[in-house]
Amino acid sequence: MTAITTIRIDRDALPDPLNLKAPDAAARMIAAALRDEGIMVETSFVTSQIRIELPTTQLAVASAMLASLQLI
Repeated sequence: MTAITTIRIDRDALPDPLNLKAPDAAARMIAAALRDEGIMVETSFVTSQIRIELPTTQLAVASAMLASLQLI
């Protein structure tokens, strides 16, 4: 069984142009960027946060990618 990590990003904290898009569109764009790096993710928009779920083994790579996009 694979351990799963959840990263939550507040919608109001998203940088331009992501904070101007519909929340679902921003979540899809983030997922596409992470998948392009080979990271298996599921994203969704829940309440006022974008939720990113990924295998814990890929957390370091995902964190570096999200940091490069100025999301964390």
